[in-house]
Amino acid sequence: MSSKKIAIIGGGNLGAAITQGLLKSGFSEPADLTITRRNVTALKEFQAAGVNTTADNEAAIRDAEIIVIALKPYNWKEVLSKVQGAFDPSRQVLISVMTGVSMDDLEKVGGNGIAVVRAMPNTAIAIQESMTCVCYKNVAPALQDYVKDMFDQLGVTVAIDEKLMDAATVLGACGIAYALRFIRANIQGGIEIGFDVRTANLIAAQTVKGAAELLIREKRHPEEEIDKVTTPKGCTIAGLNEMEHQGFSSSLIKGITVSYNKIQKD
Repeated sequence: MSSKKIAIIGGGNLGAAITQGLLKSGFSEPADLTITRRNVTALKEFQAAGVNTTADNEAAIRDAEIIVIALKPYNWKEVLSKVQGAFDPSRQVLISVMTGVSMDDLEKVGGNGIAVVRAMPNTAIAIQESMTCVCYKNVAPALQDYVKDMFDQLGVTVAIDEKLMDAATVLGACGIAYALRFIRANIQGGIEIGFDVRTANLIAAQTVKGAAELLIREKRHPEEEIDKVTTPKGCTIAGLNEMEHQGFSSSLIKGITVSYNKIQKD
C-alpha cells in the first residue's frame, strides 16, 4: 500500500516516539509526516530530519489521511473541538493512543462514519519494541492492514475487542512497570549475593529478555520452560517454592486486578 500523509497531533513523549519509529523504520518519508506541538522549538530534531512541524492542529489534520491523536486524555476534547471542521470522514482515519477515550467519542469529534482506531502501545515504543493492542470501527480491511503494518514498525500489534482495552492498558502498558519492578528486585538480590550493580543489572535484564523471547519465538507456555530448569532437589525449584510461599504470583495477580479496578472506577 502506498505511503499516506500522517499527522501526529501532540508531540509529547508518545507522539515523538511514534514519529521517530515511523522514520527509523522507513515506513514513512519525512515529507509525509507532520507533528504538532504548541512549543514547536521542542521539535527541532524532527524539523532537521525533514518532518513537517507546526503548532497549527487544524492545518495538520486537514492535510492528512492518517491522524494520530496523542494528546493528554484530560484535554483532548477541548483541543479537537476547536478544529472539528478539519476532519473529513470520507478519506481520513482517526487513531487515538489516549487512555480511556472510546471510539464512539472519537467518532463524534471526527464526524459520523469516520474510520476510528484505538491503539494502546507501551513505553517500549521508544525503541520500536512496543506491545500495541488495537481495535477498529468503520475501518475497511485494507486500512486495518495499513494501521497494523504501521504499528508493527513500532513493535508487535494485536487486534482486540474494545471492551478489552482497559485490560490491555493494565497488562501491556502498566505491565512494563510490573516487569521493571521484577527486574529491580532481581538486581537487588544479585547485589546481595555478590554482584556489583552494573553487572547485576545486565544479567537480570538480559535474562528476562531471553525468557520473553523463548515464549514469543517458540510459542510456548512459561511452565514448559520452567520445567526445563527445575531439576529434582535443585536450587531453582527451592527458590521458586520460597517465592510462592511468600505470595509472589498472588501479589502480582492482585496488583493487576487492583490496577484494572482503578481504571474501571475512573
